[in-house]
Amino acid sequence: MNLKNSLSACTAALFVICLIASPCAAEKKAPDRYPAKGAAGSPAPVRVTVEEAVLMALDNHRGFRVDRLTPEIQRTFEDQERAVFDPVIDAGAAGSEVKAPIDVPPSGDARTDEVQVDVGASKFFPTGTDVRVGLTAERLGSDRLDTRYATRAGVSLTQALLRGRGREVNIASLRQAEIGTDISQYELRGAAEALAARTETAYWDYALALRQLRIFEESVSLARRQLEETREIVRVGRLPETELVAARAEVALRRQELIDARNEMELARLNFLRLINPPGPDLWSRELDLLDEPAAPEIKLDDANAHVQVALRMRPDLNQARLTTRLEELEVVKTRNGLLPRMDLFINLGMTGYADSFGRSVDQLSGEHYDVMAGLTFEYPLGNRDPKARHKRAILSQLQAREALDNLAQLVALDVQSAYIKLDTAQQQIRASSATRKLEEEKVRIERERFRVGRSTSFLVAQAQRDLVRSRILEIRAVVTVLEALVDLYRLEGSLLERWGIRAYGAGPDDPGLDVEKDELP
Repeated sequence: MNLKNSLSACTAALFVICLIASPCAAEKKAPDRYPAKGAAGSPAPVRVTVEEAVLMALDNHRGFRVDRLTPEIQRTFEDQERAVFDPVIDAGAAGSEVKAPIDVPPSGDARTDEVQVDVGASKFFPTGTDVRVGLTAERLGSDRLDTRYATRAGVSLTQALLRGRGREVNIASLRQAEIGTDISQYELRGAAEALAARTETAYWDYALALRQLRIFEESVSLARRQLEETREIVRVGRLPETELVAARAEVALRRQELIDARNEMELARLNFLRLINPPGPDLWSRELDLLDEPAAPEIKLDDANAHVQVALRMRPDLNQARLTTRLEELEVVKTRNGLLPRMDLFINLGMTGYADSFGRSVDQLSGEHYDVMAGLTFEYPLGNRDPKARHKRAILSQLQAREALDNLAQLVALDVQSAYIKLDTAQQQIRASSATRKLEEEKVRIERERFRVGRSTSFLVAQAQRDLVRSRILEIRAVVTVLEALVDLYRLEGSLLERWGIRAYGAGPDDPGLDVEKDELP
């Protein structure tokens, strides 16, 4: 299927939206058809094709620049969750001095001082295991005893046995953050498709406004010629002077329509400039030179069900909904584990060396002085109402997400089939409007001939000319309606970017966004 007659000539231009590795919409720029200044120092006209307009909008539109930052912001939550499993180095030092009475002879006060330095490293593993290794050096001095030095090397391990045990529950938050990033990528793709569709629609709206303006300008000229011809016929006495009133009224009406057409054209120009946002000063005063004229495209559509299947695979909002169900599944995993009591096994092992200096105390670490401690800790809130409420909410949210996904899939199918019908209807309107315009042209010719021989009136000629103007406008509108209906169909099925040759996130079944099982942590 062809998006436009010009698409086949433009598909060599690829616009890559790097949504996986970067928030940038693309590296490719639209061709430089808009130098900043014209020959007289005023801004030069912006000369663009439909494809170039879409590329410019994706590159320059202010709102889309804002949207591009969202995936990178969301990706910081992944780093935050990974940080839970990063090794942590800790160190501390403390000193104290105590003077107190003692009961052993000789009686009196005794002063003791202590200095302790501790260095260690710890790491939490996805299995629910917390390990710490450390080295402690201690100096103990007293005015009653000799100064002693001790060095201890130890390792402590804490293993969750019930709540918090297992990789599945401990990496669930990380998986949720990764899915959140994928969801933001689909949101960005949806924003890109919407912007591309709005830009192409605005292009054809402006082209339509220009064509309508030319039609109304021609109609004003035609009305003026009819007025002059009526004056001549009245002058020779073949028509009464009252016919001039209808002819003058027709000129005034055509001028009024021309004013409205100019206003509509100007509004369309401003809207289009806002979307493509060409660089350079004086944005709102830039003129536009459209290089693609609206023409009825040759369309060979597949069966409507084929377009529905494409939409069920590629629609960004539908893929977002699928990922949302994955988020809720992970929340159920977390809250189900939270129903369990907390019971942890802990083991502390250490070797200590004692001596009259730090160096010698280190040498004594392999000696006979050691310490071992092992045990269990248990915690269970009576009633356990908070975990139960969280788990129930997670189950209901999961059910809600699945129902929402089914509902959205049905709405997507309805959207696509409705757009398909509208496009088919619009194509039929092209043929009907073309036939109507040809008949109106013949009707004007006949009415003018009758007027010249005195068998018609200025009013009937003006009415025939108005009908011709209306038919010409309806004909070009029918063409633009088909072009815009085609854009709408491709947007609703989620394939608009690919049909422009733009490689975006979520392009197919092998896309990373549909598979959130990332590399496992060590």
